[in-house]
Amino acid sequence: MSQTNWKRWGTATASTAAIFLGIVLMLYWGSRFLLPHNYSFREEVATNQVKLYSLIVRPENIRLQAADRPLGEYRLYGINGGFFYQEAILSIAVNNDIPVSGKPGTYGSGWFNAKYARGTLVWDAAVHRFSVQVVSSASELTVTDRRSYFAQGGVSMNLQNDAGWRAAVEAEHLPSPDEARLRSGLVFDDTGRLHLIVTPTRCTAEEFRSAIKKAAAPGSVMDGIFLDGDGSAQMNAAEVKLYGDSRDLRQIIVIRNDKSI
Repeated sequence: MSQTNWKRWGTATASTAAIFLGIVLMLYWGSRFLLPHNYSFREEVATNQVKLYSLIVRPENIRLQAADRPLGEYRLYGINGGFFYQEAILSIAVNNDIPVSGKPGTYGSGWFNAKYARGTLVWDAAVHRFSVQVVSSASELTVTDRRSYFAQGGVSMNLQNDAGWRAAVEAEHLPSPDEARLRSGLVFDDTGRLHLIVTPTRCTAEEFRSAIKKAAAPGSVMDGIFLDGDGSAQMNAAEVKLYGDSRDLRQIIVIRNDKSI
């Protein structure tokens, strides 16, 4: 083989090796840092100018879990959960009758909606049915099989009750309903999907609820709950990250995948 051909062969071999190495590195990076997309993403702006980001999932792909830092520091997709104070979780957050942070019946574990009976979104997996139940503790929930459900506490939206929703919000003590704040919520639709919703628009509870009715799967949204808001309104997704004020959270709603931590 001539010297020229040796050089060409060497160059081709080096190029092939470089390409192969690049592919290996890309596959490694993808396996290390990218997560499965077990959701659909929607971005909508309602007629009242409230922007909504939604992660739409099948309920079997949801897991509730405790947290100890901002959502953005976790390598997972999801949104913030319910209310908390310091390290105590003040909203029900239960998977299969097990609170996310402690034992059943203990304060701050996710077993109670502290102080008030509040709207709690329940997925009853045994009968494939969502509901919103106003309760004070997980022991009061009505489910078919206590080994097969999850329940996330918040405050009732009453999306099918425009005349009575405000009275319910007041009875359940939603914080600062008339102030312009970042907000988040969970709603379910008539196809059995769950919508994890966060708005980066500072708005009142009424404006947020109205935007959901008009823009989040209009005509098919059945009911839902308000979650924590303001600096706690946080979202992680491949398409968008919303940080709130980057405060530490105590409970989050996670879209399942094998690499969540």
